[in-house]
Amino acid sequence: MNEVKRKRTSYLRRRNRSKGIVGKNSDKLRLCIYRSNRHIEAQIIDDKDGKTVASAGTNNKSIKAEIASANSKVECAGIVGKALAKQAIKKKISKVVFDRNGFPYHGRVKALAEGVREGGLNF
Repeated sequence: MNEVKRKRTSYLRRRNRSKGIVGKNSDKLRLCIYRSNRHIEAQIIDDKDGKTVASAGTNNKSIKAEIASANSKVECAGIVGKALAKQAIKKKISKVVFDRNGFPYHGRVKALAEGVREGGLNF
């Protein structure tokens, strides 16, 4: 098995494992993240209705000024987390289930989660 195929297989295995935990708590809203090499995005999704309730990302125009002043991608992820939590609090959301979408809980993913917690959401 070549290296690319092995990495993809292990990523899908991690993703499915985290999806199983989220599926058991389907009555709560889901905080789903996506991380690319350049950007990080997060959404709060209502799985019952299949709609996105709130979203934030490094390419949002509303937080571009704050992101421009950040020194690293980890700091940008924390800013995105706080912005998402602000939107959720406005919509009276306090509890969510964290779906890391197969990405390891380390670095930018961890910074985003801590930013959301600092913003006032619980998971």
